[in-house]
Formats: sequence, C-alpha cells, structure tokens
Amino acid sequence: MVKLIKLSTAFATSIIISLSSTAIAADGAATYTAKGCPACHGADAKSPILPAYPKIAGQAKEYLSQQLKDIKSGARNNGQTVIMKAIMASVSEDEIKTLSKYLEGLK
Repeated sequence: MVKLIKLSTAFATSIIISLSSTAIAADGAATYTAKGCPACHGADAKSPILPAYPKIAGQAKEYLSQQLKDIKSGARNNGQTVIMKAIMASVSEDEIKTLSKYLEGLK
C-alpha cells in the first residue's frame, strides 16, 4: 500500500510538472507576442529584422532574465537598448521570468 501511494504521488508530481511546463510555454509565447517581441526578434526569436539585434531563442534563462532586468533598470544602456527600455517599462518581474524560461526552451 505504501509503495502504491509513493508511486501515485510520483505520478501526480510528474503530471503537475508537465502541466506547469506547458502552461509556462503557452504563457511565454503569449507574452512574447503581446509585448511585441516578434517585431524585432522574429516570430521564432531567432530571425531578427536587423543583424545587430540578438537571436534570443535558446539563450539561458538566467542570462536573458538578467539582460532584461538590466535594460529595464538602465544598467545596460547602449544604442540598441533605447527601444527595449520603453518596452521593458511595461514588463513585470513575473513576465521576465516567464519570457526567459520560454525563450530558453526554444531551440
């Protein structure tokens, strides 16, 4: 009986993790689109409209998150961040996490 309970718990946990990952991917894709990211970085996040714009698909979520936070705060401030700073003003901390996780998952 204990073995069955442990097995059921493990199964339930794996389903929850799977559903959370699916929800994050859906939320990440929706946020990516809603914030206008495809306009510069491409619908696939790896086809930017200008060569100077980064391909962000597949980047590590920690790196992406830090870059977005630095742009938002002004810590990262160069010619390419002017437009991004205006966009980042409307992006919350939770959205940064969701976007970063979503983009990391794109290959």
